[in-house]
Amino acid sequence: MNPAVPSAKRSTAKSAGKSAGKIVSWREVEPAPVVLLSGPEDYLAGRAMERIRATLRQDQPDTEIVRLDAAAYAAGDLMLHSSPSLFGEAKLIEASNLAAMNDEFLTDTLAYLTDTAPDTVLVLSHGGGNRGKKLLDAVKAAGAPVVECQPFKKDAEKLDFVAQEFKAARRRIDPAASRALVAAVGSKLADLAAACRQLINDASGEISEELVEKYYGGRVEATAFKVADAALAGRGGQALSMLRHALDTGVDPVPLVGALAMKVRAVAKVANLRGSSASMAKDLGMAPWQVDQARRDAQHWSQESLIKAVQVLAEADAQVKGAGRDPVYAVEHAVTVISLAAAGR
Repeated sequence: MNPAVPSAKRSTAKSAGKSAGKIVSWREVEPAPVVLLSGPEDYLAGRAMERIRATLRQDQPDTEIVRLDAAAYAAGDLMLHSSPSLFGEAKLIEASNLAAMNDEFLTDTLAYLTDTAPDTVLVLSHGGGNRGKKLLDAVKAAGAPVVECQPFKKDAEKLDFVAQEFKAARRRIDPAASRALVAAVGSKLADLAAACRQLINDASGEISEELVEKYYGGRVEATAFKVADAALAGRGGQALSMLRHALDTGVDPVPLVGALAMKVRAVAKVANLRGSSASMAKDLGMAPWQVDQARRDAQHWSQESLIKAVQVLAEADAQVKGAGRDPVYAVEHAVTVISLAAAGR
């Protein structure tokens, strides 16, 4: 029995040892003799680790924390650090960089899995790749909890993340405000989490779309998508005005072209499709609100105009990434062509 693991979890951890590792959320992971954090999203792995630390210290404030680098590991270190402490403190061993582990770490950890130390929680962080697969398979076979730390690729995942952050803080955020926040700062999960914390700490009451606009409306991503929205709706004058303002304030042409391309791809996906937004969203890997917006934009577009937009964006993308001498002209030309095509000209 491992006294470092809260008593309510011991029987579960023991019984799980005869089955494959159990996938658990980073929001719900609890201390166990061995825990695996698997995946390249450092922010999720960090949050999972913070939760394990906090849970252990709440139960046992004197928990000793030991950090090991699997790539620079010296044979015997795991056995040494997991040995019972003179004063009987619980131990948390945080082993990082498993994707570059050396052979000594692999050998010692495989042996450790067969006889874990009492009063010790070992957390293994693997960022991805095939290195150490034998160890990962052994950890899962031992029934250790596994936290999947994968990047959020879909806006639906980011929207759910925002909703859960506010729910955990017992705060409310309007769905339109969540979408605005993801559009403004959703490219990196750590930035999105920081934005949620800022709104939770600084603002009172329900978080509105207007409040998000006040805090984050000037971010690069938000500006780029506003330009794209205006262009795809055929509002050429407005799109060019916002584009020039963005460029004058230092926004790089690359994310501007990226936002245009994302919007055009969404329109191309929904064009000529029928069905409910929910069913289409599932099939297309989009959020229902994205489908609704793309369908509204698609009203301005024919197959010929979409082809024209895709061609001009391919040219602009190459030019802003080094193939052309004037990236500013390239993005202005793309916005102009797309706006005119959307307007049927």
